[in-house]
Amino acid sequence: MRILVTGASGWIGSASVTELIAAGHHVIGLARNDAAATRIKALGAEVTHGSLDDLDSLRAAAARAEGVVHLGYKHDFSQMADAARTDRAAIDTFAEVLQGTRGPLLIASGTLGLAPGRIGTEADVPDPAVHPRVGNAAYTLGLADRGIRSLVVRFAPTVHGAGGDHGFVATLAKTARTQGVSAYLGTGQNRWSAVHRLDAAKLVRLAIDKAAPGSILHAVAEEAITAHTIATALGQQLAVPVQSIPSDLAAAHFGWIGMFFGADAPASSAQTRELLGWKPQHPTLLEDIAAGHYPGT
Repeated sequence: MRILVTGASGWIGSASVTELIAAGHHVIGLARNDAAATRIKALGAEVTHGSLDDLDSLRAAAARAEGVVHLGYKHDFSQMADAARTDRAAIDTFAEVLQGTRGPLLIASGTLGLAPGRIGTEADVPDPAVHPRVGNAAYTLGLADRGIRSLVVRFAPTVHGAGGDHGFVATLAKTARTQGVSAYLGTGQNRWSAVHRLDAAKLVRLAIDKAAPGSILHAVAEEAITAHTIATALGQQLAVPVQSIPSDLAAAHFGWIGMFFGADAPASSAQTRELLGWKPQHPTLLEDIAAGHYPGT
């Protein structure tokens, strides 16, 4: 199948491109600049130039494909509403092209905030007030009624691996290095989920190959790692003390990540594993931390 991938040069996207090509798909990677184009070409994918803001480029690229894996997103926490609007416009554009074709349209979402205080499952319906992106996932699922094989993959908040991760754990490591202490909030018993980027990429490929229209899938390998455990692992690796700080000092100590690191956000992928036969097999988050993949620099 000819698959257009947005975010193809990114952390999850590049691994997904490799996985899709290995499975025999022809991948067209969207590149917003020459550096991204070089990375995508090196992965063995065809390059198409464009951006999420340029709907004409998205429409033309999707018209050359039989399906879309939409992983690109503007991760600017100061402009969340604008980012969600850009994302919705891109999804609408892809839907226009794929309508009636039964081709797949897979978009990325997240498990953070899915079911506070308990383990979230694929059957849970998140509150749109949690993040403006949540509404886009619900909208995408409804596209199954328009003859599109719509799929939503909710990724764990930490998608980890060797080299290139700039997400939550990399930020925590940098904060620990800068502050001289690896901290957690309160008792640190709030829970976090995680998945290795290569396992996440395999799930994306399995979804494209096998998932039914309207499927919600969880890219979660470890459902409940406590914040205390993560902070302790980072402290041991970076050789800094591990310490609790009051929740009201989260923003002062952690910056923007403080509001997220204190969340209780466990999530299960039991239904996804049963549906697709997905079996995560790559290193755990703690193994990646111990291997030195998060130096805090």
